[in-house]
Amino acid sequence: METTAALKALGALAQETRLGIFRRLVQAGPGGLAAGAIGEALDVPAPTLSFHLAQLANAGLVRSRQEGRFVFYSADFDAMNGLVGFLTENCCGGNLCAPQAAACGPTITTRKGTKR
Repeated sequence: METTAALKALGALAQETRLGIFRRLVQAGPGGLAAGAIGEALDVPAPTLSFHLAQLANAGLVRSRQEGRFVFYSADFDAMNGLVGFLTENCCGGNLCAPQAAACGPTITTRKGTKR
């Protein structure tokens, strides 16, 4: 990831509502959420939500898709992982220790522990 793109992404996330939206979309996984469901979950009015989603999309952090009358938004996991990679580049003096973003998918809890 280029520095300019990282700055744009970090700038978009440096706002409470946008950070909340992005985190909600990350939790939702690749399928994403309908715009209305995001607004309801975070108690954000539609015009405000639209503004913040546009900012996140402009920064390359979210994608949208139309399904009938609904617009669904999802986190761009490649962009998120690129940002994490940019932030952790050369971490720990070049030794392999950079944290990895968790794989998306359902978490299954068993008696022996948690699995992805």
